[in-house]
Formats: sequence, C-alpha cells, structure tokens
Amino acid sequence: MALIKKPVTGMRDILPAEMALRQYCLSVIRETYGRFGFTEIETPVAESLENLNSKQGGDNEKLIFRVLKRGEKLDLGSAKTADDVSDMGLRYDLTVPLVRYYAAHANELASPFKALQTGSVFRADRPQKGRYRQFTQCDIDIFGEKSTLAEIELILATTAAIGKLSFKDFRIRISDRRLLKAMASYCGFPEDKQDSVFITLDKLDKIGAEGVRKELAENGFAEESIEKCLALFTAGDEGGEDADAQIAALERFCLQIGAEETEEIRQDLCTIIRTVEGAKEADFRMVFDPTLVRGMGYYTGTIFEFSLPQFGSSCGGGGRYDKMVGLFTGQETPACGFSIGFERIVMILMEEGFRIPGEEEKSAWLIEKGMAPERMREILREAKEARDACQTVLVCGMNKNKKFQKEQLTSQGYTSFREFFRE
Repeated sequence: MALIKKPVTGMRDILPAEMALRQYCLSVIRETYGRFGFTEIETPVAESLENLNSKQGGDNEKLIFRVLKRGEKLDLGSAKTADDVSDMGLRYDLTVPLVRYYAAHANELASPFKALQTGSVFRADRPQKGRYRQFTQCDIDIFGEKSTLAEIELILATTAAIGKLSFKDFRIRISDRRLLKAMASYCGFPEDKQDSVFITLDKLDKIGAEGVRKELAENGFAEESIEKCLALFTAGDEGGEDADAQIAALERFCLQIGAEETEEIRQDLCTIIRTVEGAKEADFRMVFDPTLVRGMGYYTGTIFEFSLPQFGSSCGGGGRYDKMVGLFTGQETPACGFSIGFERIVMILMEEGFRIPGEEEKSAWLIEKGMAPERMREILREAKEARDACQTVLVCGMNKNKKFQKEQLTSQGYTSFREFFRE
C-alpha cells in the first residue's frame, strides 16, 4: 500500500518560490525590528497544559493540540478525561510562552525588555483561505514599560516593517479593553460575565450584528443589554481621514457611555493616535474603532489591529496585558505586544506576484551526461570561483527535455544558463 503524499489536513508544503519570499519577508521584519531595539529570542513549541489552559487565550484554548503523556505516566486504562492522558500541548500563540520565558529569566534581561520572536504556532482550527493549523507568527513585545510609549513603539515598528514590504494605505484600528469594560457595565452586563461578552463581540466582523445578538441571547444575557450594546457598536464609524476626526469619534463614544473612568483612557488613546500619526514612516491611518475587541482573555488595556485593503479581515494585532506576568510570579509587570499575521502577508504578496527587490542573478549550469572527469573538475572549479565572487550558481545534469528543464528553473528564479557538452 502506497504511503500518503498529501500533508495532514490544515498543514501544507511550501514550494521554493514561496519559501524565498517568506525568507525575504522575515529578513525585512527582523531587520526593521532590530533597528527599534528588539532582541530576538526563542521558546519551545510545547508548553504545559496548565499554562495553555489558564483562561488567557479565549477560544484558542479550545483548539489546543494535546501531547500524550509518555511511558508509565500514560495510563489509558484509568483515564476519564483528556487531562488524564496529556500534560502538555503545542503553543497556540507566542505570547503565553513568552510570558513564561520572561517570568523565568527576568533577572537576566534588560528593563524594559523588548523581545522579538518568530516561529510556528498550532491550532486545531477549521482550515480556510489564509488560516492553517500550523502557521508562522512574528511578535514583538515590551515588558516593563508602563507608559503609552510601549504602544507607540510597537505600532511604529510594526507599520514600518509592513510598509517596507510594499503595503500602503492600510489601517491601524485602536481601542481599549478598559473602554469595553466601561461600555459593558453601561449596558448592564454582569462583571463576572464580561469576558464572555467580549469573546462573542470579537466575532462581529465574521457573524455580523445578528449573529452576535443571537449568541449573546443564547448565553443568557438580557435583551435590553444586548440591544444597548449593539446600538453603541453600530454607531461607530471611521469618519474623517485625520487624527482630529478619530479623536472626535473617541470623545463621542466616551460621552455616550458616560463613565468617569474613561477620561484617562481617552487621554491615553489620544496620545497614541496623535504621536503615531506625527512620527510614522509608512502610509497608513490610525482609526478609533469601538467595535474592536481582540479575542484573547489576557488583554487589560490598549488593543489594536491592522488590516490591509487587499484582505477583508485582520492581518495582525495586539495590545496590553499587564496582569499576565503576575500569574507566574505573583507580581504584576507592564507588558504589551504586537503580532503580524505572517501567513496572510505572504499570501497577499504571492497573489500580487510580488518580486523580491534587488534579487541577485541566479545562473544554472547544465552539464551533458557522460562528461569527462577532467572537464567536470574544470567546470566545478569555475563554479567555485563564481560563488566566491558572491554569484549564485546551480550545477546540474542536462535533461533530455532541455526546454522544459529551463522553464522549471526559470520559475525558480534562474535568469541565465550555461550549457556544457562533451567534446
């Protein structure tokens, strides 16, 4: 019986052209983040289930790939639940492992600590366009910076990287979890159920207002609270094109919910919007969006997402999570992060036929079958000299169908050919 050629559902093979683009994008992102002072680190792909199931990851905690216990610890006979047969899982994002990393190594790290992390994450999700069960994330995070400087630096660094990848006229939507909590209280949602409300509201762009209304009702929330909430959310608009218009929209929203604690939140958001708009180096616009939620349970303050005109939904996001380090250490530490939806970025560039700028010439040398050993050595010495001069040279045998062989090599970026025949 033949083995299965296809990768498992939700995961995929990456062909050379896309791999070259992915490496280019990663190099641009890393170089840009490095200029902003972010330091690259790495964490394991597997984490303790206790950490992954800490009610920080929203609906992603339902999508964990669990790892079976090993050896004598695996007792299938007495197992009653999944927790009885598994003790770790594959990470569903890079934030939970990063916080554990920081908690374990804080005394060895600078303060504030600016972390850069790229790597695969895993979610047992339903695969669809731009969404896989294994995918790459690119995160930057700042620990120990209490002021809005953290949000400003994260947004400026991320937008600079996105701009260098040729994207223009995109949007950074911004809001604040504290503002959402004030809104939820204004609408009459019980405080201990508000995280559940936010998880549902985060689906607004996917299931629409009617879908949100239905899910909130199914979760037992009062109709009056639901209608009051949706009226607030559907009243939001992107309005004008400048920072002043966005700040005016923010002030109108704060006035509607009328909570005293919104004044500090409003000032923080105004500072972020105005500062970013004044210091940005890419072509984008800051947008206050009261419908923005972000599904993760760990957010405590500012939240933001970016969207590209070429793609209908979010291509990355993040926010402040000041209480998460305290779950590991017992001492709260200011923390804020921004994650790029790397797979969607690459997918858009592939669809647009993006060409890597400044890509060096790649030459393919085709050698006829049966070449004399002495002549083969001469060709390989010449190829070495070309490589020593920083040229890319592929040496390979010449196929019978030379035309098709050249077409294949051209599709892989080879622009010139040399042919060597037996004398």
